[in-house]
Amino acid sequence: MSLLVTGSIGIDTVVTPFGKSENCIGGSAVYFSMAASFFTPVRFVGVVGNDCPFDLAKVFADRNVDLSGLEVRSGSRTFRWKGSYQGDMSQAITDALELNVLAERPPIVPEQFRDSEFVFLANTHPSLQIQLLEQLKSPKFVVADTMNCWIDGQADELRRLLGKIDVLILNEGEAKMLTKNDNLAVAAEELRKMGPKFVIIKKGSSGSIVLDDNNEFFMLSAFPTKDVKDPTGAGDAFAGAFMGYLTSVDKTDTKYMRTAIAYGTVTASLVIEGFSLSSIAAIGKSVIDARLAQLRKMTEF
Repeated sequence: MSLLVTGSIGIDTVVTPFGKSENCIGGSAVYFSMAASFFTPVRFVGVVGNDCPFDLAKVFADRNVDLSGLEVRSGSRTFRWKGSYQGDMSQAITDALELNVLAERPPIVPEQFRDSEFVFLANTHPSLQIQLLEQLKSPKFVVADTMNCWIDGQADELRRLLGKIDVLILNEGEAKMLTKNDNLAVAAEELRKMGPKFVIIKKGSSGSIVLDDNNEFFMLSAFPTKDVKDPTGAGDAFAGAFMGYLTSVDKTDTKYMRTAIAYGTVTASLVIEGFSLSSIAAIGKSVIDARLAQLRKMTEF
């Protein structure tokens, strides 16, 4: 099976109570691809400016990530994000944001990628997500992420996107904002009415709540991580492991979705143990499997 991701590649500066990481690699497509590559080959579509200091070929040197869809755009500047975390680090504070190349036209999906069956539309402008999706031939399972600025400023385009996808992943604040309902169970039902068959609401250190295509709820706690350094990219790593696993088994029914959510949960817990990609880049699949076994044991009753 084929898994395609399109999203941002960023130059991040992150400050947490445990330190600062300046001008490090970030972006939704980067975290997603690193996590998904533990399970399946990844087709990467994204764009950077010619100021990008990172060599993605080296970043993914020992990973099965096809960078044929990476465009280096002359005369443009790479997406930049500066953020900070305080207290329990449950919410990122955006201190500075430069969309740069992300405010321009989307990258072109290479012809050899257009038959991709599993697709993740990582967080970016919903109209760009739609344009990228429309370049594909006949995807069978499409998942999308979003964020509060698109809910606030691009609600109509976002709702148009929701009618074209199978799964929506968002955090609890975004779910409440989009549905204007503080009850997450009701919010999940309202989101399903907008189009997606499945809705996954991430609750940070409290885990996630899922509403499936049978209108049944599933909840899973977060993995209790003791050594949290930087939460940046955790949601994208969650999505990467989630989609990577489903692609590897070529299944999307509820049983496999629940296992995929568990894989996403433990992979996200590994990302937050270091700044940028430092933690997840240093492990092997066996570490993820061991943590999944721990989570399974913790949640049995």
